[in-house]
Amino acid sequence: MKPSATKINNFYPYLLLFIQPIFMASNIIVARGGVEYVPPISLAFWRWLTVFFILMPFFFDEISKKRKQFKSESFKLFILGLTGCGICGAFPFVAGMSTTMANMGIIYTSSPIFIIAISVLFFKDKINLSRIVGLILCLSGVIIIICKGDLFFLINFKFTSGDLWILGAAIGWAVYSIFLINWKSEFSLMARFTLIAFFGAICLFPFYIIEESFFFNTTFNNDFLFWVLFAAISPGIIAFTLYTKVQKFVGASLAGFTLYIFSIYSAIYGIILFEESLMSFHYYGAALVFTGVYLARKIIK
Repeated sequence: MKPSATKINNFYPYLLLFIQPIFMASNIIVARGGVEYVPPISLAFWRWLTVFFILMPFFFDEISKKRKQFKSESFKLFILGLTGCGICGAFPFVAGMSTTMANMGIIYTSSPIFIIAISVLFFKDKINLSRIVGLILCLSGVIIIICKGDLFFLINFKFTSGDLWILGAAIGWAVYSIFLINWKSEFSLMARFTLIAFFGAICLFPFYIIEESFFFNTTFNNDFLFWVLFAAISPGIIAFTLYTKVQKFVGASLAGFTLYIFSIYSAIYGIILFEESLMSFHYYGAALVFTGVYLARKIIK
C-alpha cells in the first residue's frame, strides 16, 4: 500500500469521529421540533419501526439465511435494542417535556464517563493520564457552552424529574456502546443494526400503547410523516451506522467522546435553525473539546 493511502486510512477513523456527531446532533432538532407534533414514545416507536422497514428489504436474504445465528444472538440483540433504541430512543424525548435543554446537555454528556468506567472495570480497557485529561477538557468545554460562560449558572442549577429520564438515557447509551463492541456477531454491520431496530421497536411497543391509551394520541398527518422519516434517517440510520464504524476503529471509550463533539454541533444547529447567537464562550468551549479529543486519541494504536 502506498504511504499516502496508509496515511489517509489512519486518519479516516478520526474523521468519522467528527462527522458522526453531525447526524447524531440532529436528534436535538427532533427533540425540539418533533415532539410538538408527535408524542415522545410514539415518535420513538415509529422511528425505529420505520428504520426496520427501510433496511429489511436490503438484508432480508442475509437474515433469513442466518436463522440459527439469529436464535443464538436474539438475547443480545434484544438488549442492544432495549438500550440503544428503547431507552436512548425514548427517554430524551420524555425528558424534554419536563426539563431544559441545558440540563439535558449537562447530564447526557456524563455518558462517556460511564462508558470508560464500565470498559475499565468489566472489559479491561486501557486508560492513562492522557485520556483522563482529555475527558476533563471535553467535559469542561461542554459545561462552558451549556452555562454560556457563566459559572453562576452551575450554582443555581436545579434538577427536575426529567433529569432522571436523561440520566437513564446516558447510562443506557453507555451500556449500548459497551456491549455493541464487545458482543461479536455473525451478522454484517447493517444486518445487525436492522435487527437491533426491530427489537427496539418491540421494546417500545407496549409503552406506545400505554401512551396512546392514557396520555397522548398520535395524529397521523404530514407532520407525523416528516418527523418520523427525519428521525429514522438522520439521527437514526446514518448516525447509528457511523457510530458503529467509529467504535470498530477506535474502541468504545474514545467513541464515547462523540457526545462532546455532539454538544458543539447542537449549539451550531441552535444558531442556524433557532436563531441563537454565536458567542465567545462557544469558541472557548469548542477549543477545549477538540483539544480533549486530540489528547484522548493519542493513546490509540
